[in-house]
Amino acid sequence: MPRGEQSVSLSRQCEAHPIVIMEGILAKPEVKGAVDRILAAAKEKRGGLMVVLNETQREIGYLPQEVQTYIAKEMKVAPSVVYGVVSFYSFFTMIPRGKHLVKVCMGTACYVKGAGKLLDDIAEALKVEVGGTTSDGLYTLEACRCLGVCSQAPAVMINEDVVGKVNIKTFMQTLSDYK
Repeated sequence: MPRGEQSVSLSRQCEAHPIVIMEGILAKPEVKGAVDRILAAAKEKRGGLMVVLNETQREIGYLPQEVQTYIAKEMKVAPSVVYGVVSFYSFFTMIPRGKHLVKVCMGTACYVKGAGKLLDDIAEALKVEVGGTTSDGLYTLEACRCLGVCSQAPAVMINEDVVGKVNIKTFMQTLSDYK
């Protein structure tokens, strides 16, 4: 089957079975309402897709395929456009994250100052692998590139807060503020 026909039939399939799309996270009225509010406020603006994706992820925590498809439909763009943006930028995620996102800087200065060991120690303390979420859903642990606070190496970011000159003891003390 030619490529164009395949994409048309996939579109028809989605339109023919919209209830399938609504069985997941968008079936929750509070989630769909939040996404609709975000869309109403930003979809006509220049750069609206990035705004909608950022705000939606901030609101529901991640961007599952179902939500991407809904955003694409409402913004009148192909689902592949939305997926392309979500998969390109590292700050978007398609899997649920914990309530708090912990990022350990692995930039050169932090790495030289022990960030590799710190990351291992944090993973062990939280009982989670890098890239994973704790069983209670509180924390997601990630390694990241430079946080831009090289003079404070090693550095960790918890949500939007950067903490410098961290060791496992100071990290655990700081983390107790994020429950």
